[in-house]
Amino acid sequence: MKKIILKVGGMTCSACSSGLSKYLEKQLGIISANVNLVLSIATIEYENITKKEIEHYIRDAGFESLGEFNGIEDVDSNNSDKIKLIIFGILVIFMMYISMGHMLDLPNIPFINHNYPIVFSTVLLFISFIFLWYGYDILKSGIKNLLHKMPNMDTLVMFSVIFSFLYSVYGYINIIIGNYSYVSSLYFESTCMVIYFIKLGRFIENINKDKTKDAIRKLVQITPKEAILKVDGKEKRVSIDEVEVDDILICRSGDKIAVDGVVVSGKTYVDESFITGESMPVEKICGSSVIAGSISYDGYIEYKAKKIGKASTISEIVKLVVEATNTKSKIQKLADKISGYFVPIVIIISIFTFIIQLLMGLSLESSLIHMVTVLVVACPCALGLAVPLVVVVSSGLCANKGLYLRSGDVLEKARNIDTVVFDKTGTLTMGKLDVFKVYNYSKYKDSKLLDIVSSIEAKSTHPISTAFKRRSKLKVNGFKTLNGIGIYGEINNNKYYLGNDKILTKLKIKSVYKNDYDNLVSNGCSIVYVVENSKVIGLIGVKDVIRDNVKDIIHEFKDNNIEVIMLTGDNEKTASIIAKEIGISKVISNVLPKMKANYIEELVNSGRKVIMVGDGINDAPSLVTATIGISINDGTDVAMDSSDVILMNNDISNILDLIKISKKSYRVIKQNLFWAFFYNLCMIPIAMGLFTDFGISMSPMFGSIAMIFSSLTVVLNSLRFGKGMKL
Repeated sequence: MKKIILKVGGMTCSACSSGLSKYLEKQLGIISANVNLVLSIATIEYENITKKEIEHYIRDAGFESLGEFNGIEDVDSNNSDKIKLIIFGILVIFMMYISMGHMLDLPNIPFINHNYPIVFSTVLLFISFIFLWYGYDILKSGIKNLLHKMPNMDTLVMFSVIFSFLYSVYGYINIIIGNYSYVSSLYFESTCMVIYFIKLGRFIENINKDKTKDAIRKLVQITPKEAILKVDGKEKRVSIDEVEVDDILICRSGDKIAVDGVVVSGKTYVDESFITGESMPVEKICGSSVIAGSISYDGYIEYKAKKIGKASTISEIVKLVVEATNTKSKIQKLADKISGYFVPIVIIISIFTFIIQLLMGLSLESSLIHMVTVLVVACPCALGLAVPLVVVVSSGLCANKGLYLRSGDVLEKARNIDTVVFDKTGTLTMGKLDVFKVYNYSKYKDSKLLDIVSSIEAKSTHPISTAFKRRSKLKVNGFKTLNGIGIYGEINNNKYYLGNDKILTKLKIKSVYKNDYDNLVSNGCSIVYVVENSKVIGLIGVKDVIRDNVKDIIHEFKDNNIEVIMLTGDNEKTASIIAKEIGISKVISNVLPKMKANYIEELVNSGRKVIMVGDGINDAPSLVTATIGISINDGTDVAMDSSDVILMNNDISNILDLIKISKKSYRVIKQNLFWAFFYNLCMIPIAMGLFTDFGISMSPMFGSIAMIFSSLTVVLNSLRFGKGMKL
């Protein structure tokens, strides 16, 4: 099975996106099709067919395939659209002036007024033809979608425009043959006004929809277009497309990293805040990974290219965000389903209105106007934008926090979370050993003692040695490993032994530092005895480092009525010490990967909504089993592939942000759907003429204006959520 993301042109409402999705899924070779209205893309899973055939299906459905989606490009200012809107806006004002100016006692334009019916009506007809050309894409889309049994917003507009235009043409013919009374029964201006306001509404919508893509667009723009390549000792500036895997690239102070890679020489501090959300500069030395788009503050490095193009971190993140906005939640599917029925129902209501008005004795003209107004005012734009706009805005907010969602339904699930389960090592802790405390019984300063220890440990492959690797090194002779006990080395003719308490037994030394030893053990440390010749000169406690502010974060989870559980394969004593230090009261220790997954499954089956946070291969089964699986970015590829969310900055406080964004976005979605339905509930009865006896009525022109305001209400409410979100 293959997957492709195609850009699609011609979609105007949720009836378009849901209709295209249904149409594609009926075609041979297409397994699934998710169509995103806001981003105008279709994510298609297929087999045994070609890209060309898929694009043919899209064209058959009445839309346009614009090629493969590679990212969100800069949006042009659409100057041509602005110019057209200005020109046709002037024409609309001119039409309104000559058609309705006499009602306001405005001066008549010579020869183009009601006193010259043939000239007057001919000018209106001519301008109407210009507007029909301007709105040709709307009319074409409406007809095509009707023929494909996928009526959409354009279908409603098409019917209203054609009916009002044909009725006006009928009146024009009567005027030509001398029946001048029809001069007051022309609705050419309504035809033009509907087209103009639909175009204006779409232009405003597109501007606002583009604002929702800013977070993704910033990611795309963050990567430089050029790189400095090192070839045979010389520097060469090349375009980013010329860089190949394993090329050696150069980055100086103030430059951007061109591609993902690994530092081979030099040292610098880089700003990775655009991807991790962490504002503090990160040190990069030989062996460190660097991410395309990060900025070097100072120093100079040479790095080897590892991931370029679509394989880069940025491209992967863009893909994650796009796919997340593509996945439809239950509420989105419900809205799409309603939209699918909405347009046919509106067409039926408009026909019903026309027939009832005639049967009640109203004129053909009045009945037709009510019918056209129903078609215009019931445009389902607001309904179609209610959910996807909020999903895109929410995904952008999450991306700014370093939270990358693999699917959009994460936002729907997160609002109900009541339990967060953490793995210990690499999640609550850094997963990296460090020196916790040094008891120094020697004549040396602490720094000198650590220099001696780190110089000998540098020769060792034992995991404990990683706690000392960044310290300065002295020359070590005669290094050897004492299996199960420790290590040995000579520095400046002194013999040093480093190891556990068994080393004292081997050397027949009695420890007199039991209180210090017990203190380190009570803090969950691994103990390193330092023996010089035949004397204990130091006791060093080494332990996994707890992540910053973990205690405060755990407390905040509890304040939000979310239970926190530690689930770890580590021993009970170590796990309990860490849990007590950070404020977790419930600890499940000594569990194998399968037992972890079983425990999560029990929680889920009991009705809990569970987030599992982990980083290792052993966490992968439980990440999949949880309601939402969150992987730390430092974790293994297997854990990241098994998770629903990747925490790029490793800051677990952002999990709370995810829950808050989810709750807020769901409230905004419900507000949007309320206003979309409330609008139609109010406007359609007025358009049908049910309140005419109370002096409340509506023309097609004002119906099109009301339709624009309904869409703007939804768009602006969604954007307000993005700008006003306080986390």
